[in-house]
Amino acid sequence: MVTERDYYEVLGVARGASDAEIKRAFRKLAQQHHPDVSAEPGADVRFKEINEAYQVLSDPQRRQAYDMFGRAGVSGDAGFGTGFGGFSDIFDAFFGGATQSDVRRGRPAAGSDLRYDLRISFEEAVQGTEKEIEFPVLDRCPTCSGSGAKPGSSATTCPQCQGRGEVRSVRQTMLGQMINVTTCPRCRGEGRIVKDPCETCNGDGRVERRKKLRVSIPPGIDEGHQVRLSGEGEVGSRGGPIGSLYVAVHVTPHPELKRDGTELYFELDVSIAQAALGTRVMIPTVEGSEELEIRPGTQPGAEIRLRGRGVPHLRRTGSRGDLHVFVRVVVPSKLSKEQRRALESYAAAGGEEVGEHGGLMGRVRDALG
Repeated sequence: MVTERDYYEVLGVARGASDAEIKRAFRKLAQQHHPDVSAEPGADVRFKEINEAYQVLSDPQRRQAYDMFGRAGVSGDAGFGTGFGGFSDIFDAFFGGATQSDVRRGRPAAGSDLRYDLRISFEEAVQGTEKEIEFPVLDRCPTCSGSGAKPGSSATTCPQCQGRGEVRSVRQTMLGQMINVTTCPRCRGEGRIVKDPCETCNGDGRVERRKKLRVSIPPGIDEGHQVRLSGEGEVGSRGGPIGSLYVAVHVTPHPELKRDGTELYFELDVSIAQAALGTRVMIPTVEGSEELEIRPGTQPGAEIRLRGRGVPHLRRTGSRGDLHVFVRVVVPSKLSKEQRRALESYAAAGGEEVGEHGGLMGRVRDALG
């Protein structure tokens, strides 16, 4: 028997965690365990578990139901694994209520949500972009308009459940009356049956086709973020509600710039002479190469901060992070004769002891020589 993990444990947060803490934990785990990023075995299973936990805990109503009843409160038809239905059926079972379930009463099943993985460049993630995507989807049958019935005919009320979409049975136990609710096996919870099915879709009300969409990617989006497009998923069978399309964004790393949230970082290598005398160098930015002034006497590890040259905030229009340039002074491992003479002259002018004549052994050799 497989034990299902607690959703809070999956995300690594406390039960009293705020919405922001839950979102932050999900983003961190999603970036770490996404199948396109992680090479660990079972990464896809782990990612699916993380996403499932976030979908529940990020929704206030579903989170409340989960806190009260565990997975049984958010598992729909799965119930307690003994035939219980949705949320109202749980109340029926515990409190003996007679409330009808609104979840399945003669309603066609909703269409599935779809996921599309979209890879974009680093610059596109920072500046925003628009992409055309194409994917297979189950769409409404053009012949029967999604009803599943042959043109000229129509669906009829299911005789087994009388259009309710569910079958209930009552039994007495030592704890009192228990109501067992299951989806009607004949109409599959729809409350209607099609006696004369459409020849194009075989009664399902849907056919597969290729769908094209233009997706707007907002500036500042990051690896692991998703863009939700309502009503762009699969159509439900026989006129059921349409699901959503989730566009999962994957960002190609920049060869030189590093990103942390809205901040960008770049390590700039300069020579000793450039750091001491100052210079102007070209550095990479999101907008392209740009000239940067290095002031005379710049020290190793110095930070040059270019404000407003980082990544835009997703939810704060007009606000943008900074670009941090860290200076690294590179000491040459090999010198030409001219370079060596120049450095020795520099050291002599400052009274510094360097090379073979520097230090204690150099002074001993000079005294003996």
